[in-house]
Amino acid sequence: MAGSHLRHSKDQNTDSVLSARVEAVRILADQIREPVTVVDQDCNVIYANHAAHEVGDRYVLDQTPAKCYAAFFHRSEPCTCCPAQGALETNGPQSVSCAPGWGPIASGVIQAFPLKSADGRATYVLEILKQNQDPSSSGPSSMVPQLHRHHDVLVPSTDTGLGDLIGRSAVMRDLFEMIRLVADSHATVLLQGESGTGKERVARTVHDLSYRREKPFVVVDCAALPESLLESELFGHMRGAFTGALSTKRGLFEEADGGTIFLDEIADTSAHFQSKLLRVLQEGEVKPVGSSRSIKVDVRIVSATNKNLLELVKAKAFREDLYYRLAVLPLVLPPLRDRREDIPLLARHFLAASCKRHRKAQPVLTPDAMAALTESPWPGNVRELE
Repeated sequence: MAGSHLRHSKDQNTDSVLSARVEAVRILADQIREPVTVVDQDCNVIYANHAAHEVGDRYVLDQTPAKCYAAFFHRSEPCTCCPAQGALETNGPQSVSCAPGWGPIASGVIQAFPLKSADGRATYVLEILKQNQDPSSSGPSSMVPQLHRHHDVLVPSTDTGLGDLIGRSAVMRDLFEMIRLVADSHATVLLQGESGTGKERVARTVHDLSYRREKPFVVVDCAALPESLLESELFGHMRGAFTGALSTKRGLFEEADGGTIFLDEIADTSAHFQSKLLRVLQEGEVKPVGSSRSIKVDVRIVSATNKNLLELVKAKAFREDLYYRLAVLPLVLPPLRDRREDIPLLARHFLAASCKRHRKAQPVLTPDAMAALTESPWPGNVRELE
């Protein structure tokens, strides 16, 4: 089987954020059976996994540059309904159905997700081909992706949500797809969204879908702890390191070894703490307060903020190098007002859970009540509705 390709165009080679995101995609996509590609603004194939080589024209894919429309559709010019171009133009996910006869690929759906560079521009596009084939076929592209298959029992995916996440709106379906995609990568994930949009639930779902799911998931509210205590809690401390340190204590990074640590409200940390966290990301080790010895840890970091972290970087209120390290795989959670069609689902779910908790009979929401809920502005988002 042909190997996967990973190329970068000359003018984008210095973008460490974009390179890290493509590398994270490569690590994951090489392990699954669905064709996955990354293309640039000129339709050049930057990366194609093994499955993409199976369905595409290998001769074309071996060329530099390889045009996606030539490799997968035997065309001499871009497709008129190209989802990648749509993703670049809208800066958001796109999908298009492809019928038999379009090229060497079978019928199915191509999903396209923009990959943004350090300045926030959609520079590359991640494309995933979901093929429609006879389920009895034994070909690699007809198999359910390993990423989805081995997590179905632990994190059920239904037409109304993914695990504890509820929604069937287009924006939530796109989010669920991205969660599945990033889950098994070791790369950091940055969750951005307004307060109450469910960032901790998304972080836990990422953990539960990953190979780290049997290891600890540790939650840290960075805004709730003063700087001195935050450093001690995360990195640990030695006996006598400071007043009140009566015994040696393991830090939360050590407690999370092998698993995931969720750093909520990361934007509210100090420059001093940010420098300490950067060392953890760079070296994969922590140094307890009062110790001269560093301890190796294997922890995936998922961070979250309700602020525009890139704007804080521009204002020099947040370390630029740390931002790049934390935002390898960024996910944006939509406010509830942008997914109003999900409100009836959420309302019924929360009502049922509350009635069960209090052992009460579940009332039926009238059409007028549901309309009032759906039309509410919900500044507190899902948390307020709950």
